[in-house]
Amino acid sequence: MALKFLSLASGSSGNCYFLGTEHYGFLFDVGISFKQIKQGLDNYHIGLEQIMGAFVTHDHADHIQAVGAVSEKYNIPVYATQPVLDGIDCSRFVFKKKHFTRKSLEKNCAVQIKEFKITAFNVPHDASDCVGYLVEYDQQKWVLATDVGCIDDEVRNYLLLANHLVIESNYDEEMLKAGNYPDILKERITNGTGHLCNTETAQFLATNFGSHLRNIWLCHLSKENNRPDIAYRTVREALLAKSVRVDEEVMLIPLERTNPSKMYILG
Repeated sequence: MALKFLSLASGSSGNCYFLGTEHYGFLFDVGISFKQIKQGLDNYHIGLEQIMGAFVTHDHADHIQAVGAVSEKYNIPVYATQPVLDGIDCSRFVFKKKHFTRKSLEKNCAVQIKEFKITAFNVPHDASDCVGYLVEYDQQKWVLATDVGCIDDEVRNYLLLANHLVIESNYDEEMLKAGNYPDILKERITNGTGHLCNTETAQFLATNFGSHLRNIWLCHLSKENNRPDIAYRTVREALLAKSVRVDEEVMLIPLERTNPSKMYILG
């Protein structure tokens, strides 16, 4: 069965992604409303009863808002590291969190669910804990790395495995510098435990591009400090400078902040 990927939302207002097959799949982050998740999946004839698990990267509100509702209403287990599960329990942004099933993950230890092998890996970010995910299915590798303060050796090693990569491209440096954010927030974003800028993402991809990488989605774009065309152009120009033929050798797509993407068929 073909591997399918759908972004339901990607940005500081909320994040949620679907990865699966025609018959079942998984959510990665549930930071938008239950109604948005259900409607977005319904548009592609995916029922929430087909969701085998919700995998959470970290406990910031834009990644966990609907975790309780999704889990309780459809008995969907929530997978995260123990510090993230503890953070969800303490979060004032999550409702209906008393009776959902929690599954604690260990980093770098794969979980096998039917044909899917899913591994959490450490990501530097200023949450109680933060992970990215490597998903292996039928010799394909899909990697999610969002809210990445910096690309350290562990993150790099997982990113290099990807055939299909969802990677943060949060802000444009000049827009952030000239913007209205207070200095303390600008420092938080850029200090190595905040977010990746377009240039950092572009340089990593250009330096490390391999022919096995087929799709790149730029995720978690800032509303105030980025634009899809700027993120796309920054990464595209860096890849072209390394003689990578964008949209021929590899697809490059900035994900929309609040609207669902199309359904991508991978492989």
